[in-house]
Amino acid sequence: MTYKAHDAFVAPARARPGLWRLLFGLVLVAAVFVAWFMALVAVIFLVSGTGGGQQWMVRLTTANTPTTVLLILAAIPGLGLGAMAAVRVLHARGPATLFGPKQRVIRHFSIAAAVTLAVLAASLLIPTGYTLMPGLDLRLWLSFLPLALVAIAAQAGAEEVLFRGYLQQQLAARFASPLVWLLVPSLIFGAAHFDPGAPPVVAWLVAAAATVFGLCAADLTARTGSIGAAWGFHFANNVAAVLVIALNGNLSGLALYVTPFGAEAVETLQPLILRDIAITLAIYAAIRFALARKSA
Repeated sequence: MTYKAHDAFVAPARARPGLWRLLFGLVLVAAVFVAWFMALVAVIFLVSGTGGGQQWMVRLTTANTPTTVLLILAAIPGLGLGAMAAVRVLHARGPATLFGPKQRVIRHFSIAAAVTLAVLAASLLIPTGYTLMPGLDLRLWLSFLPLALVAIAAQAGAEEVLFRGYLQQQLAARFASPLVWLLVPSLIFGAAHFDPGAPPVVAWLVAAAATVFGLCAADLTARTGSIGAAWGFHFANNVAAVLVIALNGNLSGLALYVTPFGAEAVETLQPLILRDIAITLAIYAAIRFALARKSA
């Protein structure tokens, strides 16, 4: 696979490639995201009342219950809706152009998700030096599973539409060098995962891990001409991190198992995050191999 498919993926963005349009587009994305989040908050207050709504806002800061994790995930699709609005309003093209060919998206999503889950399952054989703690009760976990899978698919898809769809397309329409359209969205993606509340070493390592993932996803998008593979990779990765084994603390409320430590365990987390980066690169290589075999 080469970047030949990327030309067709970027073609719709070339009609209006001005950087000012992209900058205003990102402002529109932010506005739509805020509006979507405020609408979500309004629904919470309408359903729960003023006192109940305030309690929900406090719970969302930790998101350590199934419902609060789902609410956090439900806020992210605003990013994708913002990107869709931006291409319509500022670039005069349809939202479907952010995805690539429909059948390719579906096929590559399925392949990448299956490969990712397989490699992640195999990685469980690697000794970690700690024992996992039980999280959500199995029956309760199964009852939330269908809605959780939909929520994660929407969350991962929204981020892919923005970063590997809108940003990558518009930058590639303006700049020929892959150093720009591969690197810039990935750095922004990494920065978006920086947690100032975490210990500095952990925060920077997590941002670096997200940047590496962003580069892998961007390369898959460029080689396949759709966000399908990147979306499947992202979806399966988040399923594992949110629903199967979560770091104890924020966003652990839907996990079947949790680690016996949280983000404060710097000495423990450093090698684990580096290991996760290596696993990300292994998954990326495996997806490329699987897609190359399918296209051969």
